[in-house]
Amino acid sequence: MPKYRVERVSQEILREVNDILLKTVKDPRVQNVTITDVEVTGDLQHATVYYSTLEKDEQAREDTQTGLDKIAGLVRSEIGNRIKLYKTPEIRFERDKSLEQGQRIEKILKDLK
Repeated sequence: MPKYRVERVSQEILREVNDILLKTVKDPRVQNVTITDVEVTGDLQHATVYYSTLEKDEQAREDTQTGLDKIAGLVRSEIGNRIKLYKTPEIRFERDKSLEQGQRIEKILKDLK
């Protein structure tokens, strides 16, 4: 399958997941979630949705992950209704650690000076 189709589908899923989280989901555990990226496999069967939060507390992060895991089925069915695909991909939420890594690198660079 052409790579541009996978990228278009992933961008469409990102847009729809943001809309679903803002307008449909009322779970307070997922209120302050920002979707950063979506990776879709080449066969469009699985989609990994990366998210970030501003929470520093580990328990709050676990609650957010639990909340997202609970609504994965709802998100998948909503995506199936909104995007016309042969088969709607399985949705998996994963925390985006790039912000933390960037902050850690920035701190190391400051310490070197």
